[in-house]
Amino acid sequence: MAILTTDVPARLDRLPFAAFHRRVIVALGVTWILDGLEVTLAGTLASALQESPSLQFNATDIGLANGAYLAGAVIGALVFGQLADRFGRKRLFTVTLLVYLIATAATGLSWNLSSFALFRFFTGAGIGGEYAAINSAIQELIPARLRGRVDLAVNGSFWAGAALGAIGSLTLLSPATLGVEFGWRACFLIGALLGLVVLRLRRYLPESPRWLMTHGRAAEAHDVVAAIEREIGTDLPPAIGTVRLHDDRRATLADAARVLLLHHRRRALVAISLMVAQAFFYNAIFFSWALVLTRFYQVPGDRVGWYLLPFCAGNVAGPLLLGPLFDRVGRRVMIAVTYALSGILLLIVGALFARDAFGATGLAVGLAIVFFVASAAASSAYLTVGETFPLELRALTIAIFYAAGTGLGGVAAPILFGRLIAGGSRMEVFGGYTLGAVLMLAAAAVVARWGVDAERRSLEDVTRPLSHAD
Repeated sequence: MAILTTDVPARLDRLPFAAFHRRVIVALGVTWILDGLEVTLAGTLASALQESPSLQFNATDIGLANGAYLAGAVIGALVFGQLADRFGRKRLFTVTLLVYLIATAATGLSWNLSSFALFRFFTGAGIGGEYAAINSAIQELIPARLRGRVDLAVNGSFWAGAALGAIGSLTLLSPATLGVEFGWRACFLIGALLGLVVLRLRRYLPESPRWLMTHGRAAEAHDVVAAIEREIGTDLPPAIGTVRLHDDRRATLADAARVLLLHHRRRALVAISLMVAQAFFYNAIFFSWALVLTRFYQVPGDRVGWYLLPFCAGNVAGPLLLGPLFDRVGRRVMIAVTYALSGILLLIVGALFARDAFGATGLAVGLAIVFFVASAAASSAYLTVGETFPLELRALTIAIFYAAGTGLGGVAAPILFGRLIAGGSRMEVFGGYTLGAVLMLAAAAVVARWGVDAERRSLEDVTRPLSHAD
């Protein structure tokens, strides 16, 4: 097997932030906007789905449908994640987007619980597959000194999608426009239309040079970087450092098992702790948000979106304002602090909710404060997984930990909270909130002990590639 010596990583990391990077962020980062849109629609449309003459869902049905979406995301991440490492980031982020937009459009044509859950499953599969390919590509293209803040900002854009979903539901569910039965169907078309626009944007993005250099396509990798450098068009500092790789060393599932179970066991423990905690924390609260408002505060279904907007604002602001600290102060400290503080704040807000200490607006403001911090924490989980495992397995490991986190924490959360809310007891719901807070505090302790200081370091320096030639 031939040895390749390349300066591709050093050339990418020394680039100034430019129009190329903004294009990458817009075309690829929209995945999180789409997911935020889908999850918000699932929450804000809960009342409309209960009132729909054709569906007539109850709280348990909605919990099951949300669980189907998350189950699809788990399977989609695993299947498409492995394919992204094998066939490339660019090819897969086209396929996964197509799966998503077809399935979400089909959701608007659902006629019963089975069809709705099936289409939600495939919508989730497309989004789960997007996570693996997209997070890999973004981290591999953004310079090391900016990787933390950019990754958190991109992940935080989930809440821009959430706001879009909230506004869409407020508009389309109104009796003055489409009303309940046609309004909820039209809401699901928003994502499909946005997906069509993004599909065109992605045609102009290159394959990841880091992926190319590990798949026997060194010349193409250098050509891609050269094209980016020409586009930037300014004098660039010299690229310092090279990487020596075995030419075209393909990773296998056996490699993944050795990496996760032997070579990087502690990193795997950190990753699973972060992913499970944030998945339960978010999905428990967000998927049940509309049910809490309608069950405990008698908020009409077509008004739920108004209470979601401050919640979205806190979630968008958190990664934007706290993100730079993850590059300056450091990963381990900031991840531990944001996870721990998120858990403590939720316990406080949950206790006030259990005591019926405030109304719907007070709860919305309280949760906006909680998720100002929690949004940065949750985004850092994806950053951690992408940074701390070998290049050849990056998409697959993102998929594995996303699937594990969502499967263990995310799928169970909406089903559990659907039942807790249906029971009508504030204390039982607070018990669910307490479980989410405890998981966040436990994850904070794990990352404080075994987290990796990956700030401002090349990906190849944080974790040596499998194909590295000694």
